[in-house]
Amino acid sequence: MTASLIILAIIILLTLYGIMLYNNLVTIKHNVSRAWANIDVLLKQRHDELPKLVETCKQYMKYEQETLQKIMEARSAVSRARERKDISALGAAESALRLGLSSLFAVAEAYPDLKADQSFQHLQNRITALENTIADRREFYNESVNINNARIEQFPDLLIAKWFNFPERELLSFTEEEITDVDVKALFN
Repeated sequence: MTASLIILAIIILLTLYGIMLYNNLVTIKHNVSRAWANIDVLLKQRHDELPKLVETCKQYMKYEQETLQKIMEARSAVSRARERKDISALGAAESALRLGLSSLFAVAEAYPDLKADQSFQHLQNRITALENTIADRREFYNESVNINNARIEQFPDLLIAKWFNFPERELLSFTEEEITDVDVKALFN
């Protein structure tokens, strides 16, 4: 009788431990989804602001249509990647968009009327703030993905993760262009 109580107690403890592991993995999975949703909201906000910035710039920048076109193309690529939740395509599209925005803000220096325009200043500040927030959220997303991926590879979480098909998530990576500093002088040549 005592042996059966001990076995029953062990089974109950293992079941409770398994439930605890499962619940922790569910929480981590949802943290990754929440982190992605936070990025998605910010990308959407920036997506909505960029046409306003381009329109404001078009009024002043008659000869910089290529720069504006690159920004709009990159904006579309970010939007497509965001809708498909394609993390690797999003990283490349984000790099192109950041490079385009850097070029635009550098070229805008040559247009004093544009720099003085309150709409431009407001949009530039808004987009710069969004860029900084997106960078913070990307860091949080990658941290959440890292925690998720580590936990589903650790024993005994590995057993629960395999049993219930908890997937490994992809990090939002940075391209070499995005990591290096922008050469502002080259933008004016």
